[in-house]
Amino acid sequence: MEKSPELRIGLVQTDLHWQDKTANLAMLEEKIWDLKGKCDLILLPEMFPTGFSMEAKKLAEPMNLGIQKWMRQLAAQTQTVIAGSAIITEGGKFFNRLLWVSPDGYTEHYDKRHLFRMANEHETYSSGNKLPIFHLNGWKICPQICYDLRFPVWSRNGWEDGIAGYDLIFYVASWPAARISAWDALLPARAIENLSFSIGVNRIGLDGNGIAYNGHSAAFDFKGEKLLDLGETESIQILTLSSKSLEEYRTKFPAWRDSDSFEILH
Repeated sequence: MEKSPELRIGLVQTDLHWQDKTANLAMLEEKIWDLKGKCDLILLPEMFPTGFSMEAKKLAEPMNLGIQKWMRQLAAQTQTVIAGSAIITEGGKFFNRLLWVSPDGYTEHYDKRHLFRMANEHETYSSGNKLPIFHLNGWKICPQICYDLRFPVWSRNGWEDGIAGYDLIFYVASWPAARISAWDALLPARAIENLSFSIGVNRIGLDGNGIAYNGHSAAFDFKGEKLLDLGETESIQILTLSSKSLEEYRTKFPAWRDSDSFEILH
């Protein structure tokens, strides 16, 4: 499928109710409805139904239950792809799983690869070992979750016969204010090194563990130039990406030709 000239993305930067799915889904439903007809893709923060919690036994759901059905309903009603991560249980394990839900109900997912050991996430959740590429209107899109941002090898853009593995990489996150300088530095770095657009959607507010989050959701182009900055308050903004500008730059500055070849051993 030929890439559409533009891709419209809604970024939802919001506080979350601690471990309260009902309250979070009700709150987010109103925000998503306001974006109806304005976006091709809506991005929600990491663990948007609950906040970043290690109480997986209490909060986890299997696939095709409440959270996924809620996403399917809203995607169908708004005719927009909706993406964000939630606590999912499968095969006796727990995953921090990003769900990508299309208007027709088709769902793809990505399980967080790098688990944040400083919060003991690795002791609660199982790590993913597959990195899918999602497709939307001819655009190829790479999903990532929070701590993945610190590991560029995992997000490395591949090239075959001059064609990029993806055009956009995005991160849904619960990235604390205490380390926001790393977030601010690494989001544009991922864009520059991969010759792609880069988007990060982070939450705000204070969680049940007393951890503060200050947003800084943002988008960068393939040169690392900032396209959008949601600041430190609750905000919903829409960004339009241009495929023409991306392809022109890749042709003009084909740094990918000099990249090092390697294979990731899982």
